[in-house]
Amino acid sequence: MSIMGIILAVVVVGGTGLFIGIFLGVSDKAFAVETDEREEAILDILPGNNCGGCGYAGCSGLAAAIVAGEAEVGGCPVGGAPVAEKIGAIMGVDASAQERQVAFVKCAGTCEKAKTEYEYHGIKDCVMASQMQDGGAKGCAYGCLGYGSCVTACPFDAIHVVDGIAVVDKEACKACGKCVAACPKHLIELIPYKQQTFVQCNSNEKGKALMSVCEVGCIGCRLCEKNCEAGAITVNNFLAHIDADKCTNCGVCAEKCPRKIIKM
Repeated sequence: MSIMGIILAVVVVGGTGLFIGIFLGVSDKAFAVETDEREEAILDILPGNNCGGCGYAGCSGLAAAIVAGEAEVGGCPVGGAPVAEKIGAIMGVDASAQERQVAFVKCAGTCEKAKTEYEYHGIKDCVMASQMQDGGAKGCAYGCLGYGSCVTACPFDAIHVVDGIAVVDKEACKACGKCVAACPKHLIELIPYKQQTFVQCNSNEKGKALMSVCEVGCIGCRLCEKNCEAGAITVNNFLAHIDADKCTNCGVCAEKCPRKIIKM
């Protein structure tokens, strides 16, 4: 190849590279998406686990949601209060006003307390088991099936099946809500961390029908409701409910409950 040919090739390659570089630079500016500086600042504070426990697609998703007003400044379950406080400072929000929550399983029907109607030999998964006859082998159609779909869903190892029912580790729970979404019986809900009084039942069966399948389930007798001076507990559809905002955790309802299904 002649010298002129080599020079020409170098010029062509160099010119092509220069053109591509200029084109990409112009395109980057023309199509750039403006990012709120607060979003970048929040992302720097978040722990970077990208666990999805907040309900968003990683830390960047949460940061964008916080800036957009779609998520709370305390939305990161891993970072907890320290991270929430720093993000609150960026967003101009008092993070301390947010109350910590934990998951709670509304069932006390252990293997000893609740009857089973038949033996289930399928896949050990609550969703699959709930598709079987009568919503599962457990006599109470509202009770925990105990196959651990919530355990699998929890990214923080905060929930385990003990004696046939799911039990939450209050201190390990980050209130991400994944177990709530995973339970086909809708047995799990988020409650205030400070709450000390719980109705550990989810059944709407009448008393006689409930007692035939579970030794401890709520029968809707209303003794708790009648004896609560704070008016924090009501019975609807044969099931007691506690209003955490009104409850003083005095323990009278637990004392009066003949089934001992209200726990302190």
